[in-house]
Amino acid sequence: MLDIQIIRDNPMLVSEKAAQKGYPVDVEQLLGFDNERRKLWQQIEDTRRQRNKLSSSARGEKPNQEQISAGRAVKDKLAKLEHQLAAIEQQFQDLLNTVPNMPLEDVPIGESEEQNVVVREWGTKPDFDFQPKNHWQIGEAKGWIDKERAVKVAAARFVYLKGDLVLMELALWQFALSVLTDEAAIKRIASHNNLQVSHKPFMPVLPPAVAKRAVYEATGRLNKEEQTYKIENEDLWLNASAEHTLAPMYLNEIIVEANLPLRYVGYTTAFRREAGTYGKDMEGILRLHQFNKLEMECFTSREQSLDEHQLLVAIQEYLMQQLGLPYRLLNKCTAEIGFPNAHGMDIEVWLPSQGKYRETHTADYITDFQARSMKTRVRRTSGDIEFVHTNDATVFSERPLIAIIENFQTSKGNVRVPAVLQPFMGGRSEI
Repeated sequence: MLDIQIIRDNPMLVSEKAAQKGYPVDVEQLLGFDNERRKLWQQIEDTRRQRNKLSSSARGEKPNQEQISAGRAVKDKLAKLEHQLAAIEQQFQDLLNTVPNMPLEDVPIGESEEQNVVVREWGTKPDFDFQPKNHWQIGEAKGWIDKERAVKVAAARFVYLKGDLVLMELALWQFALSVLTDEAAIKRIASHNNLQVSHKPFMPVLPPAVAKRAVYEATGRLNKEEQTYKIENEDLWLNASAEHTLAPMYLNEIIVEANLPLRYVGYTTAFRREAGTYGKDMEGILRLHQFNKLEMECFTSREQSLDEHQLLVAIQEYLMQQLGLPYRLLNKCTAEIGFPNAHGMDIEVWLPSQGKYRETHTADYITDFQARSMKTRVRRTSGDIEFVHTNDATVFSERPLIAIIENFQTSKGNVRVPAVLQPFMGGRSEI
């Protein structure tokens, strides 16, 4: 959640920025509840002091009727005030939870992905001397993608991945982990991008695939209408990405500053409802209800957090460059960065079959917005305690497999294996 002091100091700006993100909020009403709750708190404190004074004056003596009546009146008054405060606090909290994080100044103002700004493009788009196929044509012909049997067992937008495509996916995870867990690799990436950050490697994690509703809401990621599945008769929701259960790892905890940054790379199967229809996106493995995902999650101090965001983007670009996939980097606009984000970057890879770039990676800079709700704090070396900052970013989902198939296809219908994946596939150069 957003710091209420920021809202008190900048009510018009908060209202404007929330609207730019597509989350109109009634800031005036919110501050009205805030003023009322502060008045009630003051009255409660005054009444408690009055109660304590009466108790002190009667100590060691049997209270007379006047003292008993005064004590009962104060007790009743305190109970009434606390009841009023509880009601106001609930209204205040409900409205505060509708206020999104404030976007940074360099976030483009926009209402859709069309207003995302291209930062740079990398790589050379393939020039085929034959008619290229899309990934599902190749995958189905090779027996790598089986949707018909998945429909019988589950439903539409589930799939069996088989054979060499599974081996390539596993190679993708192993390649990424070999980079993220290597301190020397992190140092090279940071130095190449002139980032003054720790070279600490990422710790691999296999996180839970579910979270309680309150925990999910604390991260600002619960989206039951569009993407999040609920387990029937349980207070549990399936994760739609690994960071949804990585972010709350330190719920209600205080981290020692000397341990920062904390960097994790988590692997999990993700589940999304993906409500709506998406034309050709329904084919192949571009938009599934179930897919595998490797994610980075970082906990830092406020001074480190923006550089950490830039490091995660640099890692994403490095991985894509090592695969040799042409891509572009986007600075996402206000309506696209997401409710808890202060900044967001996307990588989109070139898909020859569609003649356009499609998203493979996102990087979220969240400041202390999640930590405030999760009560995840850091004890500074000075002894001060403040909220930690969080960042998350995609390492790989299964979408880069689509790009590898399409960009590295051969006239014979095979697929060339990127050089960095070959050591994890027994040295094979083609599948």
